[in-house]
Amino acid sequence: MIVISRVYGSKEGGFRILVDGLWPRGLTKEKVNADIWMKDVAPSDELRNWFSHDESKWDEFKKRYKEELKSADKLDKLKEIKELEKKKGKIILLFGAKDEEHNQAVVLKEVLENMK
Repeated sequence: MIVISRVYGSKEGGFRILVDGLWPRGLTKEKVNADIWMKDVAPSDELRNWFSHDESKWDEFKKRYKEELKSADKLDKLKEIKELEKKKGKIILLFGAKDEEHNQAVVLKEVLENMK
């Protein structure tokens, strides 16, 4: 099972993976409480800066990010998450964005759920 949770105040139990490319502002390692930080699976800096959490760019962001996730290095990370899901059961994808419906973790969860 894969769920997403905002890192600020998240207490959800399971194997916790921080999927942001940048460390969440104002949080220590203890506060984030991530088992691993998988920043390589995050959108490229160019895509992140272009999107800038502008909801009007959401559909195009999703399309571009899904394309990025097809690259060999990111695909390896997706496979790693799927293996962790098999071993650990519940995976929590942690993100820092204020918008809980329009962020990379939403896209990542969708892509992971559609992988075999």
